Amino acid sequence: MSSNEQTFIAIKPDGVQRGLIGPIISRFESKGFRMAAIKLSQLPLPSPEHLEKHYSDLSDKPFFRGLISYMNSGPICAMVWEGRDAVKTGRTLLGATNPRDSAPGTIRGDFAIDVGRNVCHGSDTVENAQKEIALWFKKDELNAWKSAQNDWIYEKP
Repeated sequence: MSSNEQTFIAIKPDGVQRGLIGPIISRFESKGFRMAAIKLSQLPLPSPEHLEKHYSDLSDKPFFRGLISYMNSGPICAMVWEGRDAVKTGRTLLGATNPRDSAPGTIRGDFAIDVGRNVCHGSDTVENAQKEIALWFKKDELNAWKSAQNDWIYEKP
């Protein structure tokens, strides 16, 4: 299988509080991705320091402090999904960062209105996915397995 990769997807506190864990997982499973890890995290992990590291690329933005505070406001459902082009396709499933720019049928297009409550985080590059996965999961928390559906999802090369 070419371009098989892992991506990090987190359901933010608004998505958890609104009961969207199941519908969001269903979207990734229906697409054909395989879950490699999942955990529901709340203080002390993620801590503000943990979240600052996760969002370090946004540290110079005016909304950074509010983002860290918001992400610490409730549980976060952290997940690792695996499959062909998982990062790019995962971002497509999520929709645009600003829900107003997200197409209907995407997670943000269907479940979000404001950018500050956009339900999910998704890795934007393979390199960032690897960093984010390592930040949120220990190696022994990642499960390697082959879905019985694999041959029905992917063509053999």
